[in-house]
Amino acid sequence: MPPVCALFVLLCSCCLNQGSCHMYERLRELNTEFAVKLYQTLVEIENRTNLVVSPSSVASSLGLMQFGARGNTFTQIENTLGYNVYDETVHNFMKAMHGELTNSSQETTIRLACALFIQKGTPLSAQFTDAAALWANSSLQLTNFTQYNRTTTQISQWITKNTGGGIQTLVPCGLFRPGFTQIALVSTMYFRSRWKTKFSFTDTQTLPFISMDGSVVKVPMMHQTADVNYGQFETTSLEKFTVVELPYLGNSVSMFVVRPTDRNTPLSSIESNLSSKSISLWTSSMKRIKMDVFLPRFKLQSHSDLRMVLPVLGVSDLFDPSKADFKGISEHSNLYIAQAIHKAEIEVAEGGTRASGVTAMVLLKRSRMPVFKADRPFLFFLRQASSGSVLFIGRVTNPLH
Repeated sequence: MPPVCALFVLLCSCCLNQGSCHMYERLRELNTEFAVKLYQTLVEIENRTNLVVSPSSVASSLGLMQFGARGNTFTQIENTLGYNVYDETVHNFMKAMHGELTNSSQETTIRLACALFIQKGTPLSAQFTDAAALWANSSLQLTNFTQYNRTTTQISQWITKNTGGGIQTLVPCGLFRPGFTQIALVSTMYFRSRWKTKFSFTDTQTLPFISMDGSVVKVPMMHQTADVNYGQFETTSLEKFTVVELPYLGNSVSMFVVRPTDRNTPLSSIESNLSSKSISLWTSSMKRIKMDVFLPRFKLQSHSDLRMVLPVLGVSDLFDPSKADFKGISEHSNLYIAQAIHKAEIEVAEGGTRASGVTAMVLLKRSRMPVFKADRPFLFFLRQASSGSVLFIGRVTNPLH
């Protein structure tokens, strides 16, 4: 048994011995709950066609800020996450979860990172710097916000480094307010892995995909025949949808693809019914079945301004110079968050990693096996099996965009 998995077993065992196993399960639920709310808020605010976000990365950033927050700022973060990072059970759970995330193996790479870019000369609390050093691959970076171009380049270089060079977009830092000591909060998540059962390059075909506006586009559609977990469900409005689980090597992370059964059912009907309980129901009640799975090849990259999103979730004071209370970071400065940037990238291809070369055009033999074909807008999420944490969640309404 891998060391981190063993740690999870030990934690759960300890929970049982101490009569607090409920807290462990509650943390799994809270992580999923935050992921769903973050995703639904982004969909509503940004109204994007394609979207990907890493709730684990954003939650990790908020956890780091909770160490430095005081008063109402602390309370808002605690209420949004649902937990207190000073709680020993929470700390152990998060340590185990983050440990597994950074334990890349079996051709799987997961890079979760967050950084606080803080104005040079700000006297920092030793307690906070110690906490930051131990929290989820976090770091403190000193910068000079009066030098706009240099700060922008510094943040962009950090993002590129922590996403395997995949995300290279310059950061739109905007203007900073004079007279205040400022922080830029940056979080990233990068995932790269191989499927447990690979999609065959020779089976990839150019097939129709019905986009959100009803138009038809031709996309590279991958295919595999495999034993997968599969389920058929209904929303509260009786709209049917199907879910399939596609595991990556090592079985520690799986992609769940959720697609409306009826082509006339909008993806938004399913998105609005998302909840931690519904995801838990899906993952626990799906059945093992051999079937043909069709999934379009796609690559998504999203930039999210958390200053627009977090206030909707109840975290607003940290962005207000007159209300932010980060005396846990520095007693001598009126700190507030001037920028809160999140970037996520995911690429889905036949081998699970970046594909190259020419796609072979073949016709698949007809089969009597059940078929799951993601040929219309769908949502997906990557879930860590041991913690139940949603590493990524997103939607694909046009794989070519």
